[in-house]
Amino acid sequence: MKDYKFLLFDLDDTLLDFKAAEQLALPKLFEAHKLPLTPQIETVYREINTGLWQSLEEGLITREQLMQTRFGKTFEYFGYAVDGQALDAEYRGYLAESKVFVEGALQLIQTLAPQYELYITSNGLADTQMKRLQVTGLASYFKQVFVSENTGHQKPMKSFFDYVFDRIPNFDLNKAIIIGDSYSADIIGGARAGIDTCWLNPLKIAPSTIRPTYEISKLHQLLPILKNGKSV
Repeated sequence: MKDYKFLLFDLDDTLLDFKAAEQLALPKLFEAHKLPLTPQIETVYREINTGLWQSLEEGLITREQLMQTRFGKTFEYFGYAVDGQALDAEYRGYLAESKVFVEGALQLIQTLAPQYELYITSNGLADTQMKRLQVTGLASYFKQVFVSENTGHQKPMKSFFDYVFDRIPNFDLNKAIIIGDSYSADIIGGARAGIDTCWLNPLKIAPSTIRPTYEISKLHQLLPILKNGKSV
């Protein structure tokens, strides 16, 4: 039976519903600039954005390059010339307004906070993630918030986890677990860093290489794992 003490949570699509935040932010951004948001434009944007985030995780581009180019590339595809960096900053402001949780997230964190040390480990952009934590009221439940922009490293890099581990007082690898929805960033990253992993996998996707220590489809299933150290 594992006696966990340090719970490392991803943020986007683990605790906060990022898709809902996008569905709020994109229309607001386009409406503010009287630009059309057609299904085709939205599809192209998501493909470009996903590809850029994957390149960032792999260390192929910088965070600044991502922010400068995702909207610029999208509009360039359709023949528009825009200030991509300015649009990106405005978009992130709209993202931070969303208060939509992943099902059961707030109740879970409120239940766990008195019993465990909770930490955020996110690949997002620091100012946006901090605003979202404040707006949703989650910030007060976490001992520390580690965002890749501030650490200088990305999940799944071991250097990201080393940075986190070095800054948690009395940290013990054997008492730590990371909970996240990203197989590449959270599960592979956590496993390579030497801690247990819990994959929030509502679509029941098969792991390609490394198996998570635990796998859940709903957040509430984490509770018996922490209590018994057994897979759900």
